[in-house]
Amino acid sequence: MSNEWNMKTYMKGAAMLTIAAIIVKLLSAVYRVPFQNLVGDEGFYIYQQVYPFIGIITTWTSFGFAVALSKILSEYKATKNDEAIPRIMQIAFVFIGIVSILFFLLLFAGAEFLARTMGDVQLAPLLKAGSYVILLMPMLAVLKGKFQADGKMQPVAYAQVIEQAVRVTAILLGTWIVVSTSFDLYKAGSMAMYGAVAGEFAGVVFLFFIYWRGFGIHHANKPKQVVPIWPIVKDLMIVSVSASISALLFLLFQLVDSFTVFQLLLESGFGKHQAMEMKGIYDRGQPLVQLGIVIASTLSLAIVPLVAHRINKEKGRTAIPFMQLTYRVAFTFGIAAALGLIVVLPYVNEMLFQTRAESLTLMIFACQIIWMSLILTLMAMLQGSGKVKIPTLFLLLGVFCKWILNGMLVSSYGIVGAAIAGNISLAIVFFMMFFYFKKHWNISFASFSFYKGIGIASIMMVLGVTAYVWLADAFLFDSLPSRLQSVVISLSAVTLGATIFLLIIAKRRVIGEKEWFLLPFGRRMATFQLWLNKEK
Repeated sequence: MSNEWNMKTYMKGAAMLTIAAIIVKLLSAVYRVPFQNLVGDEGFYIYQQVYPFIGIITTWTSFGFAVALSKILSEYKATKNDEAIPRIMQIAFVFIGIVSILFFLLLFAGAEFLARTMGDVQLAPLLKAGSYVILLMPMLAVLKGKFQADGKMQPVAYAQVIEQAVRVTAILLGTWIVVSTSFDLYKAGSMAMYGAVAGEFAGVVFLFFIYWRGFGIHHANKPKQVVPIWPIVKDLMIVSVSASISALLFLLFQLVDSFTVFQLLLESGFGKHQAMEMKGIYDRGQPLVQLGIVIASTLSLAIVPLVAHRINKEKGRTAIPFMQLTYRVAFTFGIAAALGLIVVLPYVNEMLFQTRAESLTLMIFACQIIWMSLILTLMAMLQGSGKVKIPTLFLLLGVFCKWILNGMLVSSYGIVGAAIAGNISLAIVFFMMFFYFKKHWNISFASFSFYKGIGIASIMMVLGVTAYVWLADAFLFDSLPSRLQSVVISLSAVTLGATIFLLIIAKRRVIGEKEWFLLPFGRRMATFQLWLNKEK
């Protein structure tokens, strides 16, 4: 019973940060839909070519360095060495500032070179516009790290939501203004990059205001203790990379696509505008996968400190049930999200992005939800147990495989080949990480009855939704305009599929009631499962 209580206590303490992370991830995925509707596939291609550069650097600096700094500050606080904290923050700010300036210069000065390498020199102004966001990272990372080290998650949670809300608003409003006045898609892309700058600036202003109002003067008057610089810098680098590498995997795959897909389509004989549109259609898969892995991403946030605490305090014995539960939940909802999306994808494609173009490609792309859900979960558990170097190499090897496979498959199969390459690369990463995990933790994640239950639920969901979609398309809503028909069928089919899947896994008790209670927002599912299985 104590295990459940401890887990519940932890989840209650992290609830606000978890909710903020969910909101941010949802906004990050959802805003791309109206953006694509405003600029079309060609404009979406322009934005997605440049976005990975900004996303990778900001994720590493604002998230990775913040986690690293909070860890270092927490360790010093644990040794009652509070006098060193102002000096550590100063060292961190200077170091992250140097890193940020170097990346800013690399991106700003190298914009033309990078744009030429991607095969589209007109992307250079977008790279320059986005590079300004990097200059805000030192202040953002240090403030987030300080609040997290003090256990003050509320300002960090609010800041994350404010950043994303301002960013999305600025991107959509700015893009709408540009498209309405000139319909210059490259200018619209630049405006979207400036939207990212606006969002980060809002986050910095908010956190700085809270920090200064709370204890800015208090720290300013404290004498700065002498602290060795190199150990701080070393920890900042190692921990920041290990903390952010799993979040960077999907962005690194997008970066590989930015450098390869468009160029390979041109070399295969497609015209420039046709290649741009095809790449833009392919990029529709990004927000779909992002939405599909929200649950796994949220679980990975929760499991890292929990596993770390259990291993350090109790030699890992009680970490095992939490690992098993996290894996099973990630597997369950990864499978459900991927298969459910694949069955209705032509209709979802038209509902969100106006056409059903390349739905087969997007179906294959959607399979990445399964691999990403499992990889994020395994990486989080390994990170919590302090094993990050080898798994990080696995992730980088996956990026290399993606690059090689794109070169082999895109030339022959077009953007379908890029989607296949992504799945093969992620599968390689998953199996390497799975066997590495098993080498250190020889535990069974799930029983045969669990996989059997998931298999039955998946098959019934696919059969039920497929039959309904055929009936709805042929008879029920055939008189509606095409896009409205897709909206009605998508929403009703997703609801039906989720109902079938949840009913079956609840009836078969794939996840136990006590386990549901341990999960964020799992209380209702536990109550429903108890009601469904009570003796009539």
